[in-house]
Amino acid sequence: MSQVSQKTTESGGPEIRIRSLRKSFGDSAVLRGIDLDVERGETVCVIGPSGSGKSTLLRCVNLLEEPTGGRVYVGGTEVTDPDVDIDAVRRRIGMVFQQFNLFPHLTVAENLTLPQRRVLRRGTAQAMAVAHEHLERVGLLDRARAYPAQLSGGQQQRVAIARALAMGPEVMLFDEPTSALDPELVGDVLAVMRRLADEGMTMMAVTHEMGFAREAADRVVFLDGGVVVEEGPAAQVVGAPRHERTRTFLQRVLDPAAAREPRPADDDADPAL
Repeated sequence: MSQVSQKTTESGGPEIRIRSLRKSFGDSAVLRGIDLDVERGETVCVIGPSGSGKSTLLRCVNLLEEPTGGRVYVGGTEVTDPDVDIDAVRRRIGMVFQQFNLFPHLTVAENLTLPQRRVLRRGTAQAMAVAHEHLERVGLLDRARAYPAQLSGGQQQRVAIARALAMGPEVMLFDEPTSALDPELVGDVLAVMRRLADEGMTMMAVTHEMGFAREAADRVVFLDGGVVVEEGPAAQVVGAPRHERTRTFLQRVLDPAAAREPRPADDDADPAL
């Protein structure tokens, strides 16, 4: 099927559509047939134990990891089509990682303007105006001339979010954006993500922040062993899960005493993730 006919077939559907997605690293099967939709304007949080395939799933959406099988569509375009212009697709997807990946020798504003000028071919003045707009959006306009080393971890992550937003994405992907932060710095980053959700940005977030998942997500997906075990409204999956495996996981996450108990073998982290 050509890319044009794919776009016609998928137009009007979910913003992200994942079908029978599989990913293996050597003999290790990490994703075992994922089917998942994310509607336009929807926030979907993906939760699960270490090694369940959460980050791999996210990285397959913009082809940072090449799937072993299955299909992924973003905005109607099949990302997994061998003939797709993946650079054009990625320009529509913003991604925020666990690490901030800021250029240490550039100021905050320069970190935002460089990809705009290089990828979108914006002029310096326009790129700077867009950078200031999104720095204000994340509450850091006053740090535009600072260098990353002069910022806290939470501020650096907010700069990384602003940098992604400055590219004008239609979809935002978050891969454990608060996992590298000290607990007292997490709140400001989650507040920015909540505002994006309220503004109607299509978002898919891998997170261990159950409070955020419960309050900000439209749906929560529980992944374990490379399969979707349970998905549904956030209040139901986090507050009253139907599957025993989901209940066990949430008990360990939400109960510090239970979290110190030995974990079953299937919770061991996959070295590929």
